[in-house]
Amino acid sequence: MEVIREAPLLRYLRWAKKFVKFTILSLLCFSFAILLLILYLRSQPLPETFVKQTTTIYASNGEVLDTMHRGENRISVPLAEISPALLDATIAIEDRSFREHFGFDWKRLAMAAYVDVINMDKRQGASTITQQLARNLYLSLDKTWERKIKEALLSIQLELNYSKDEILEMYVNQIYYGHSAYGVQAAAQTYFGKNAKDLTVAESAMLAGIPKGPTYYSPFVDLERAKARQKLILNAMERDNLLTSKEVEQAYAEPIKLKQRTNENVTEPAPYFRDYIANLVKNKYGIDEEKFIHGGLKIHTTLDPIVQKKAEDIVASVLPKNNPNLQVALVAMDPTTGYIKAMVGGRDYKVSQFNRVLGKRQPGSSFKPIMYLSALQNGYTPLTLMKSEPTVFTYDNNKQYIPGNFGGKYANALINMREAIKTSDNIYAVKTIDFLGPQKVVDQAMQLGITSSMQAVPSLALGTSPISPLELNAAYAAIVNKGQAVKPIAITSIEDSEGNILVEEKPEKTQVADPVASALLVNMMQSVFEQGGTGYRVAGEMNRPVAGKTGSTDYDAWLSGFTPQLVSTVWVGYDKNQKVDDVKEGYLSKKIWAQFMESALKGQPPALFDMPAGVVSVYIDPASGKLATEHCPNPQLFYFASGTEPQDYCTDHIPTNETPTPLKPPDSATFWQRMGSWWKPNN
Repeated sequence: MEVIREAPLLRYLRWAKKFVKFTILSLLCFSFAILLLILYLRSQPLPETFVKQTTTIYASNGEVLDTMHRGENRISVPLAEISPALLDATIAIEDRSFREHFGFDWKRLAMAAYVDVINMDKRQGASTITQQLARNLYLSLDKTWERKIKEALLSIQLELNYSKDEILEMYVNQIYYGHSAYGVQAAAQTYFGKNAKDLTVAESAMLAGIPKGPTYYSPFVDLERAKARQKLILNAMERDNLLTSKEVEQAYAEPIKLKQRTNENVTEPAPYFRDYIANLVKNKYGIDEEKFIHGGLKIHTTLDPIVQKKAEDIVASVLPKNNPNLQVALVAMDPTTGYIKAMVGGRDYKVSQFNRVLGKRQPGSSFKPIMYLSALQNGYTPLTLMKSEPTVFTYDNNKQYIPGNFGGKYANALINMREAIKTSDNIYAVKTIDFLGPQKVVDQAMQLGITSSMQAVPSLALGTSPISPLELNAAYAAIVNKGQAVKPIAITSIEDSEGNILVEEKPEKTQVADPVASALLVNMMQSVFEQGGTGYRVAGEMNRPVAGKTGSTDYDAWLSGFTPQLVSTVWVGYDKNQKVDDVKEGYLSKKIWAQFMESALKGQPPALFDMPAGVVSVYIDPASGKLATEHCPNPQLFYFASGTEPQDYCTDHIPTNETPTPLKPPDSATFWQRMGSWWKPNN
């Protein structure tokens, strides 16, 4: 039987038809698989990542006080805040097909794969900007096939979830530019001392070349090598029609002005205040360490950098250079808002980081105004008389307390409250607390803002319970603020990296004392700087009305005081139990305070202490404590709560048979009369 053989051509056609069907089916299956992969990747969230950003602390005027980054300095900025030249330069040198591909540059990938196979390793890179971003955000830098597969999948996810501009923005804010600068904003500030949006073409081209080798191409390390890399990038920009040849020549010829690198030996401004801010952020506002350092926070503070600089300079100039163990604390704030304007926690932050503004020491007589405020609200007047003489006090089941005046000096006569404050008479003070009861003074101190534990004992009148300079300063702010307590504020707001307000502090005033009593106390505290007062030695250094109180113990020297615009406290002493020489070292607290107050308020006109309604002024004969007449040899102007002023006239100096003519100040003292209460002829 004859066998019919199939023609070879038909057999080949049938085979080709099957192959085409198989190929089409395979392509369809492959496409479907790719589609499923894409849909799967699109549905899956990208891994969580925390991009470390630099936290910035600002002074009240917007100046940068400090940046927190611990070796990873990054400040993320939107694309609109970046120079277009920098973006063009980055794309030209890193990924010229960035706008066209879907996460991969297939030509570069094929070439890289060919080289890898020929050399039997993974030496050839073909990473696009998207791949680099995926690697920096989510992966290690290991050159393994597993890592490359993960990188590819993550790159697809990035392209599916973000626009090209968003990817580019993340990339330029993520990459490392050397010298702890991560992201283009930190790099622009590190190398050129400017913002990323202000970079020139020349600077942009140089900056874009650094990520290739941050140490190798750093202009700080080798400017010639950095210039060569810059030229390569400028040529790439010309190749991609981003620059003309003339623009390339001009950019390459432009002199590069690098920022002067910070000398590590230079002391940063307000170091104790910056530590205080860090403590508040973490312990008061509950922001953890990682977010504080790397969260890209913007912390706005109340510090006045000009006032702070004056405080630091005055402390440095007044403290003796030959006694480095003698320490200091200074804090100043606006009494109407509580805003802290200056803080010096020691004489040398490099030697000791302990902030003595927060340390607790015995305030000595600088505590007395708190007690006298309580007395004025419980029956005392500025003219209340008590005898200054050696006295033994008995309390708590026959316990004895025997205070003494400084230097053993006593008036051995009746003195009034104004005189007691002026001369810091201890006997008058202890007699006052004995009348009030110590617990009433403790309560008054707490209302004024003192939070430290205090013992309700007679010696409290002389400041034996330790408190911090910051606490005392807050209490004095309430006194000058007509009895309104204000909480000390160092931070006005904290923003996260996206501009959300995390913390916002506003001044809070609480009426804790009678306005009239507070005003009377302020007036009497001005006497401290009059002749015979404990602060008179530095009165000549000030040209404005001030009020305050000195304080001293064997180990501490204080002066706390105020004007209507500023309240400040200065402490001088030793960290360890070493006595202070009151004549030489104790005087330094007064000198620092006086010089600081005058310097800090320079340019501001002198401000008077206002008297509220309910205050009357009368002339008093200090010897008799009665209303003065025109014949009294030394009349003094006193202020009283209305109805508590003396009613009888002094008759000790009136000629026989003459009717007394009282001295009558106007109901509202004129400007010049009130200025006379603080002006001194030797000024």
